[in-house]
Amino acid sequence: MNSLNVKDEMFEALLEYLQQNHGFHITGYKRPTIMRRVSKRMKMLGIEDFGRYTDYLQVHKEEFPELFNTILINVTSFFRDPEAWDYLAKAIIHKIIAEKKEESHTIKIWNAGCASGEESYTIAMVLAEALGDDVFRRMVKIYATDIDESALAQARQGTYKATDLQEISSSLREKYFEPAEDNFEFRRDLRRSILFGRHDLLKDPPISKLDLLICRNTLMYFNSAYQKKVVANFHFALNDKGYLFLGKSELLLSHYNLFTPVDKRYRIFSKVRNVNSRDRLLILTQASYHEAVNHPGS
Repeated sequence: MNSLNVKDEMFEALLEYLQQNHGFHITGYKRPTIMRRVSKRMKMLGIEDFGRYTDYLQVHKEEFPELFNTILINVTSFFRDPEAWDYLAKAIIHKIIAEKKEESHTIKIWNAGCASGEESYTIAMVLAEALGDDVFRRMVKIYATDIDESALAQARQGTYKATDLQEISSSLREKYFEPAEDNFEFRRDLRRSILFGRHDLLKDPPISKLDLLICRNTLMYFNSAYQKKVVANFHFALNDKGYLFLGKSELLLSHYNLFTPVDKRYRIFSKVRNVNSRDRLLILTQASYHEAVNHPGS
């Protein structure tokens, strides 16, 4: 029991170090999941306890990105779950476009937890196919955010290996990617419509007035209180006729009363418009109270 407490104390000290020195707020993440993934990284280095690993991080600054990627597992791909993307393209995108009466109106998309950018470029291709290149450049703004700076740096480059493009049809590859030495680069003229930036879903205010919010296989890392908080922010972020597109591992919205399923199989939801603002505030207040109780003075 005593050794378990020491282990927990060393783990909490590690998390405190990560927050103070790297701005990584672990508060809302599931503790067992984080501990398991940190332990996995330590095992790769032959380090047995959290205290020694904290010391290692202080000396080896290049280790932090490796740890970060292990914790958040930034695994993504183009058209991940292709049937879901096909449904989105055929059943949802045309509804979003139909709401825009004039080309002067902007279609706003937020890809939250964009990792290395594959999903951001996927939605760009879907919209460019529906609108045409010229209208896409005039109408579309895609906000792609993540907490991982190294992943964002890769995403901004828009450059991928041939093996990364395997899930993209040959016609789309030829249309939207250009050879760049041994790799392929997403077209720069369309890339200007995608804005990449750092955003912490647990700390930063949401982007607003959105038509579509894509956040796939990210919410599952948060504990239930913080899932509620993020989902309430997503509700605020979307237009009244906006849509939320989640990952296939996420089945958590049915009891929040903020969204209604458009298609449960593909994890696409529409915003419930007439939610009492008190109800949404209550969710946010509960999450804030949960943080204060579990992390006093932080």
